Amino acid sequence: MKIRQQHAIALAIDEQERLLPAIHNGEEVLQHTELLLKGLRLLDVPILITQQYTKGLGMSAPSLFTAAGTDSWLEKRTFSCLGDEIIRKTLQDAHKKQVIICGVEAHICVEQTVLDLLHLGYEVFLLADCVSSRKPSDQETAIRRMEQAGAVVTSYEAILFELMETSMHPKFKEISALIK
Repeated sequence: MKIRQQHAIALAIDEQERLLPAIHNGEEVLQHTELLLKGLRLLDVPILITQQYTKGLGMSAPSLFTAAGTDSWLEKRTFSCLGDEIIRKTLQDAHKKQVIICGVEAHICVEQTVLDLLHLGYEVFLLADCVSSRKPSDQETAIRRMEQAGAVVTSYEAILFELMETSMHPKFKEISALIK
């Protein structure tokens, strides 16, 4: 299964300032996610940013909003993004069948969201270098489970180049410069 630009939407899950310091390789995951979101924005792939209980966990990292070119986010209290009616409806209203997933924590909110997306028939692309948990073992186990359930596990760089399909893509030079 290959991802196609016209069918894709991204979901950046709960990369919040108060949570990221506790995440294994949190700084690296944030940097990779920033590059991903900048690239997706260049490719006109819609991006949804979610936040788990903002009052308690704070806002998403400001750099994510800058990278995504938005200041909007979707609040949730459910672990799965699809457990929230507004997020589920926003995703359905986008009429995209392929969902790019990044965020934290891999074994909780990311995993439950991925499992729900797969159950609803979405094609899910899990970016292993853009997800993490507090404990590496939780991250590894979650990635294995999501892959076994049907998610395509890949990287942010691979997904950006797959979306472009060719070096003749009008955004190729800009995307290449981002990744260097």
